Amino acid sequence: MTQTVLAVDLGGTKILVGEVTPAGEILASEKYPSTVVDQRSAAEKIKTAIRSYLQQHVIHGDLIGIGICVVGRVNTEQGEWLEIHPSLSDPIFLAEEITQAFQLPCWLTNDVSGAALAESILGIGQETGNFVYINIGTGIAARVVADNHVIKGGNFNAGEVGHMVVDMMSGDLCSCGRKGCVELFSSGLGMHNQTVKFASEYPDTILTIEEDRRVSFQELITAYEANDPLAKKVVDQSLRAVAALTMNLIRVSDPEAVIFGGGVMNDGWFLNHLVTFLNAKTIRFVTKGMRVTALDPNEVALKGAATLAFIMEKGVKTYA
Repeated sequence: MTQTVLAVDLGGTKILVGEVTPAGEILASEKYPSTVVDQRSAAEKIKTAIRSYLQQHVIHGDLIGIGICVVGRVNTEQGEWLEIHPSLSDPIFLAEEITQAFQLPCWLTNDVSGAALAESILGIGQETGNFVYINIGTGIAARVVADNHVIKGGNFNAGEVGHMVVDMMSGDLCSCGRKGCVELFSSGLGMHNQTVKFASEYPDTILTIEEDRRVSFQELITAYEANDPLAKKVVDQSLRAVAALTMNLIRVSDPEAVIFGGGVMNDGWFLNHLVTFLNAKTIRFVTKGMRVTALDPNEVALKGAATLAFIMEKGVKTYA
């Protein structure tokens, strides 16, 4: 019988639970309600989701453990979920709690670390052990994989590149306390905020701006292609910021490939335009190219959680 693990991906609105094989095949999966109001509530929701899945689904393989991806800082070696974000910190030894509740070994990691780990085993890692994974969605984060290890940092906080300053002259204040961070210009939320910020300067824009509704990236693309000046300003600003971020990461980590994930990158439009803002001398050693992940963005963290469990069960140190 094939060994499998139960993988869990905690998102802002849902918890995805599935049984996954070492090859990354998802044999079955189910979505359950989620919360990220605080860690304790989220931990209980995870337990409820796992319990419901085990009651509702036949296990197809030889279940050897549970892998979990969560948002925020995680000490994978200790199985400790340190915080959702700095203002929501309530350290929980979640892996131990899950092990006690379900009598299966459990490992957990951050969701972007999990995605990078999935890339390392199931994606670009089959070509190179040195790459950067950049996730651009509602927020921005990245992970550097060097010599097949996901860099974790001294406080398990490496890769929070959304707070890399890309505009020294900007007056826009980031939640981290600095000004001009890339997340302010290039995340899905950031582009919406920039659209609202500059809307009064472009009264003839075709974009519909309403209170309590986010202007989507797809709306911005459509307006951009129609040469809408507001969309052009916001999206070009975003492209320049991500280009600066990407080239900074390339200079720092010397990757052979750069892989992009997240909702903003899904259809390849952003990357196709991004490359025109990159400096040839800076990217000359990225010999394996820049590409959007081939892994399904809706499943990559689930596969990352499973990959983590398979690796850790064998006693391999992953720095995830």
